[in-house]
Amino acid sequence: MTAQTAVATRLDLSEDVATFTREALSRGWGDGLPLIPPTEELVAEFVASSGLDAASSLGRLYPSGADCTVELLAANAVMAGASPVAMPLMAAMVSAAADPRFDLAGINTTTASVVPAFVVSGAGRHDFNIAYRHGALGGAVSAAPAIGRALRLVMRNVAGQVSGETSASVFGNPARVAGLVTAEWEEQSPWPSLGERRGFSGTSVTAFGVLGTANIIDTLGTDGAEIVEVIGRSLGYMGNNNMDKGSSFAHQLVAVNPIWAQKIHATYPLMEDVQERLYALSTVRIEEFPASMRDALVERGKVRDGHVWLMDSPSDVSVIVNGGTGNLHAVMLPGMSNLLPVTRGISPADCSPRP
Repeated sequence: MTAQTAVATRLDLSEDVATFTREALSRGWGDGLPLIPPTEELVAEFVASSGLDAASSLGRLYPSGADCTVELLAANAVMAGASPVAMPLMAAMVSAAADPRFDLAGINTTTASVVPAFVVSGAGRHDFNIAYRHGALGGAVSAAPAIGRALRLVMRNVAGQVSGETSASVFGNPARVAGLVTAEWEEQSPWPSLGERRGFSGTSVTAFGVLGTANIIDTLGTDGAEIVEVIGRSLGYMGNNNMDKGSSFAHQLVAVNPIWAQKIHATYPLMEDVQERLYALSTVRIEEFPASMRDALVERGKVRDGHVWLMDSPSDVSVIVNGGTGNLHAVMLPGMSNLLPVTRGISPADCSPRP
């Protein structure tokens, strides 16, 4: 792809929300919801809050190949209705998504319904007002939807993801409008936070490529072994993206509620124990697949001991603790193949483009 330099041009447009929204939609800038006009003053305020220069690049985004400057992020954040306070977090999110290991080009152009999902770790969740208790993945009143929407507008207006044109996604995903941003309830977790497990001691954000969310229920939930078995066997379903012959690897993300976390911890004290068990459970017997699929799965090396394996190793699943205390539920966020999760710290120094 040919690299481009995306410049925030200055246009003389109406500052009335309704009028600006109509104009923006006609130019292909919007997502169908009302947009706040990104005036010079508002954009400057957002840039200042980031702690970075307006022209600083947060990374090259695909499929357009354009550099996302801080000013471009700020303009889209204003339009989305985000707060300037969230600029350091949003800058880290863009930087993580731009990392080559994340394979944003694949995420933004594939036929799948994949979206970047972001998990905030550390005390910064309070500063940025990210939901982590009841309704942690959507529905709670927080800054997360506006922050997620800002990143979605960046994907449209800077990365160039346009449904039916540069994006071949068959169904899309509701999170392609509001994004998917959540945080850990670390005080209720018996294990180190995701950020700490990935080498970050302060506030951080981790980007995952996920294919949506799906509830996992166990109304008995008698002990940790049973709960983990239900979660693991739910992860390993035939239509999971990484059960396909065309995938090489795919990271899985699981959220468990605080009550289940304590029960699981009583059986599996270490997070590595949990990962090992989920890895072993999330397989499907090759005989259960249609006969026409079996040879291809064998040829791709996805069959071992008579089973198709969802993951290559226990490290291919991340478990976080959040959500309400209503018990009974976990959530799986199946991963898109051929990309890796990426973590960034919330500081200007962590937001530089990576080779």
